[in-house]
Amino acid sequence: MSKVREIEPFDKRSIDLTKFKPDLTAKDIKKLLGPVGTISIFPFLPIETLRPTKTIGRGRTNLTIIAPTIVQIDAAAPFASFDRRTQSRKPAIQMHFQPSGYGITSVATYIMEFTIQAFGQSTFTLDGSAGPGTVLNNGTKVLNGPTRVSLVLQNVPPSQETFGFLEQSSGGSWNWVSVQVRFPDLVATL
Repeated sequence: MSKVREIEPFDKRSIDLTKFKPDLTAKDIKKLLGPVGTISIFPFLPIETLRPTKTIGRGRTNLTIIAPTIVQIDAAAPFASFDRRTQSRKPAIQMHFQPSGYGITSVATYIMEFTIQAFGQSTFTLDGSAGPGTVLNNGTKVLNGPTRVSLVLQNVPPSQETFGFLEQSSGGSWNWVSVQVRFPDLVATL
């Protein structure tokens, strides 16, 4: 009698998120947004974090997951895996964010941060829309290993439905772990 084998067994690997280094530090964001001086940094908690186990936020905040090779929810650290070499369409993760869904009532700047792990050098397009606002730090990104990639959405009206995406154009496989949106760290120039 043959034993039936699971197609994709439980993944027991854990992920140490402290090893996912951000591409933009608070000082880098300060340089993008204004003049530099002596800096004190006070971080904000995320407004929303979406991941494979939570794909919908408040209002119209949600994810679009394009061409994954597997979405592993029952893993120790849930992930969606992508591989450009096996797809006819470019793999991507996209977050839609509606500030008013979180009770935000004024124009604001947001950081949309994608947490991924690239297994070898891969090239991505980071882009999005801030409506009448401005998108900063967009463009081509060459990534390798665990990293957090940041898109800055500046001067977004509260009713504006924004989005940001990370789309692979070349390279090997990669895992997406989460995407979060937050206010920029409070940076005091003394």
